[in-house]
Amino acid sequence: MKAIVYTEYGSPDVLQFKEVEKPTPKDNEVLVKVHAASANPLDWHLMRAAPFLVRLEAGLQKPKNPMLGADLAGRVEAIGSNVTQFQVDDEVFGDLSGCGLGAFAEYVSVPETVFALKPTNMTFEQAAAVPVAAITALQGLRDTGKIQPGQKVLINGASGGIGTFAVQIAKSFGAELTGVCSTRNLEMVRSIGADHVIDYTQEDFTKSAQRYDLIFDTVGNRSVSDFERALSPGGTCVVAGFTTLAHLFQIMLMGAWASRSGNKKIGQMGTAKPNQKDLVFISELLESGKVTPVIDRCYPLSETAEAIWYLEKGHARGKVVITIGT
Repeated sequence: MKAIVYTEYGSPDVLQFKEVEKPTPKDNEVLVKVHAASANPLDWHLMRAAPFLVRLEAGLQKPKNPMLGADLAGRVEAIGSNVTQFQVDDEVFGDLSGCGLGAFAEYVSVPETVFALKPTNMTFEQAAAVPVAAITALQGLRDTGKIQPGQKVLINGASGGIGTFAVQIAKSFGAELTGVCSTRNLEMVRSIGADHVIDYTQEDFTKSAQRYDLIFDTVGNRSVSDFERALSPGGTCVVAGFTTLAHLFQIMLMGAWASRSGNKKIGQMGTAKPNQKDLVFISELLESGKVTPVIDRCYPLSETAEAIWYLEKGHARGKVVITIGT
């Protein structure tokens, strides 16, 4: 089968489009013919081994695992003898980040618990855009942020991969939603449900008189003091992204101090935990029309390097999708 592999760290130029062995499903696995995948910051962090701490798990000198790609949607081609949830020809989608990645390939063989049935109203490309970003948004808002109906919620980075899902998921919980984005994305963020939008090129949300019960920050470019100013008493800020290690440690350390010494909670969200229950929950939101993926552009598998280059620039509107097969 064709797949994207990398055997050294570096820019997207290290990605190779080549023939590799097609997997065979084990007893608890399903073999899925991949129709679409999507790119995430996880892919380029691993590809570049950036920050350097990535090497502690991924491999000091070179990657232990030559495959990338977490999100995918496809059709079940074969099942192991112990598989009970799926049948051949079922259309599924899922997140491979907990079981070795490899979505940038024509086939994957992974445990059945990775997948849920693809929503019938979604194309393969739309479904592939969902798992990592949507579950990160869901767990950040619901589990860490403890979102409640009627809260004033602000999403910083509302037009990005995680942000577009966060806007819609927060609205599904009954929040009054403000999205922060650039000028060119204001109308798009309104169209997916934001009650209010802020153009960060014209206005600093941390310096206005408005206060928020919950801030979900997908960018990671603001200080703890910025968040303290923007939060209501008793408010919570969940940071799901970071620009530098220094910023990450600042949020972790100073945020913890601010949370202990005051009545506002500020902290870095841990890595989202892929699980079938949350994937099914997201699938129901997709089926109901409460959440719709926003896709910036699609690339064929052979042009995955170009897709990663584009994603790294940080200006993608929603998700970047890799189309693989039909």
